[in-house]
Amino acid sequence: MTYEAALDRCRMLERSESSDRNVERLEAALKEDPSALVCLVGPTASGKTELAVRLAARVGGEIVAADSVQIYRGFDVGSGKPSADELAMAPHHLISVIDALAAIDASRYAEMADAAIAEIRARGRVPIVCGGTFLWVKALVQGLAPTPPAGAEIRARHAELVAREGRAALHEALKRVDPEAAARLHPNDVVRTGRALEVFELTGKKMSALQAEHGFAEARYPARLFAVRRSPEELGERIVARIRAFLAAGWVDEVKGLLARGYGSARAMGSVGYKEVAAHVRGELPEPELVTAIARSTRLFARRQRTWLNREPVEWLDPG
Repeated sequence: MTYEAALDRCRMLERSESSDRNVERLEAALKEDPSALVCLVGPTASGKTELAVRLAARVGGEIVAADSVQIYRGFDVGSGKPSADELAMAPHHLISVIDALAAIDASRYAEMADAAIAEIRARGRVPIVCGGTFLWVKALVQGLAPTPPAGAEIRARHAELVAREGRAALHEALKRVDPEAAARLHPNDVVRTGRALEVFELTGKKMSALQAEHGFAEARYPARLFAVRRSPEELGERIVARIRAFLAAGWVDEVKGLLARGYGSARAMGSVGYKEVAAHVRGELPEPELVTAIARSTRLFARRQRTWLNREPVEWLDPG
């Protein structure tokens, strides 16, 4: 199966009679307040991409991706990057724009998204934010708590700790000084875990406390957040179908190529799905267990996404 066919198969899962109603509802939101930034968020495989593309085609829009894997070059199949047909229907921004070994955080993403949004609006088009990396969406819409600049020596020391004892050791170090921040971060998320620990070491203040003080109260954009509501059972079925389609489209071969080119240490290689496929390529995860392992990690990730979104002013769309 080609990558295009795999994407078509996944998008077919997302289409339903309610899709038309949801597109109309999103279009109405734009008419109610043309200055509002419509953001389609939600768990993996919930249907946000299909809605974003259809909305963009309908209103003369362009999509600003908010995906911490799609932003990297080379990580294509397993991240569900838009197909050629989808790109023809709606131009996408912040897809495949940085090297896989380059560093990026929420602050830098917000700067890049600001530039894309300004460019889109300058051409009389409508920006539509779409993605499941909700911290990035939050940074774009509400800003981030002010924190000190990066410390090169501290980051080098953290990198040595990870190389010597593994990612869990860095997470444990954060847990000792800022358990609240550690509880919100996955042990594999070295970038954000390291940044929270770095902030404490530079200032003596917890990142969680700084964020609580900031409160994300200063809106950078008037925005409306939408997500498709799906039951855990339905989402689980869609996740498995998506995984099988991507594997049929060559996900394993893609990861083999990335590892051969030296991208084994890339942040995206530690993301949900890529981590399991890389383990399979290295002979650590048997092929019969691959789909189950990816699905398990993806469901846990989707659960964290839903928990986060339940605390935010999200307008939920009917899945049909």
